[in-house]
Amino acid sequence: MTDFRFRLARRIVPTLAALALGLGGLAGASAGTLQLDGIALGEVGLTERIVTDRISGVAIGGYDPVAYFAAGRPVAGSADFQLVWNGAAWRFANEGNMAAFAADPGVFAPAFGGYDAGAVGRGVAAAGDPRVFAIAGERLYLFRDGASRDDFLTSPRRAATAEAAWPALEAGLMR
Repeated sequence: MTDFRFRLARRIVPTLAALALGLGGLAGASAGTLQLDGIALGEVGLTERIVTDRISGVAIGGYDPVAYFAAGRPVAGSADFQLVWNGAAWRFANEGNMAAFAADPGVFAPAFGGYDAGAVGRGVAAAGDPRVFAIAGERLYLFRDGASRDDFLTSPRRAATAEAAWPALEAGLMR
């Protein structure tokens, strides 16, 4: 019964969140964490399209997605600077990075929801390690290990192959 309720919550909460946003019913909890009726919307993984911690709902291991571009390296985010986008909680190192992400999340969010870009090209959903990354073509890519990253970066066709494979893989994750 608990599993059923969890699956039901995964479907209902995003719908309620969207409705609340439309009605202006969302209130900030503390320092950027969005809540709906006392439920922190980043506290459970609401989507499989983004690599999240199954317990906390935090995307990409809690690393700040903007810092990859601003600092050129992974930087741990803080629960003090957190917002929910696309059903996942995203953490940031500072308020400026959180504001930049809020203004245009698609620029900073990792390609393929943080799944290993090389594996995506082979039709496999393998979580990327946020410490193993590359920025190519102004996109952030995560990889499960250095070998996958090196293989991906050695061929310009790998990105196109992954882009072509992602829609079917993403659809399968949402079932």
